[in-house]
Amino acid sequence: MNKLNYKLKIIDDFLNRDDFNGLCNLDNIKNFGKEFKVLNNKIDNDEIISSSIDVELLKTIHRNYHSKALNILKELCPEKFDLYDYTNFSIVITNKNSKFPIHDDTPNKLLSGVIYLHPEKNSGTSFYNDQKGSDKTVIKWKPNRAVFFSRKEKETWHSYEGDGMNDRIALIYNLMTNRIKDVYKIENKSFFWGNIRFKLNPYLFRYFKKYI
Repeated sequence: MNKLNYKLKIIDDFLNRDDFNGLCNLDNIKNFGKEFKVLNNKIDNDEIISSSIDVELLKTIHRNYHSKALNILKELCPEKFDLYDYTNFSIVITNKNSKFPIHDDTPNKLLSGVIYLHPEKNSGTSFYNDQKGSDKTVIKWKPNRAVFFSRKEKETWHSYEGDGMNDRIALIYNLMTNRIKDVYKIENKSFFWGNIRFKLNPYLFRYFKKYI
């Protein structure tokens, strides 16, 4: 039973077989030997903003799932639907012994999604009602399972980690905005304090990463 104060959207077999295999077989997702590796890609209406994977594959993923992702955003948080500006696809490889601590997503993410890619078995994603880890809800790992939510400041807490046996490879699928002030207005949160926290996030991550 879901005890969370926010909604999750879980979809099995999210990607079609060709797209799933294409992502799993990328050459630069293997043998990375680090705690985390992030292959970041940005696209806007088939115009590539930045890419670290095959451009045609990136365009195909965007073309095949963009409408689906927008519909999920409309379902989970219709107030933010008109704020969409671009899409961010990141392939995140987590070392088998690494952990990403409990956090909430940055306000430029209208819709946050993860699609589990490889291996067959690993640890899923944990969601909580607060930063202390209350009401833990685990969405179990299953290849090609997608989990989506619409972030809200200091509410949509979550974490993930390797399972101690295998590196964990996932596609992070985010619908993004540049209109941060409007996000805080919709969430009824303080733009002043939230924006300071948002800008500090990269520095805070670099600080705690050495303790992971």
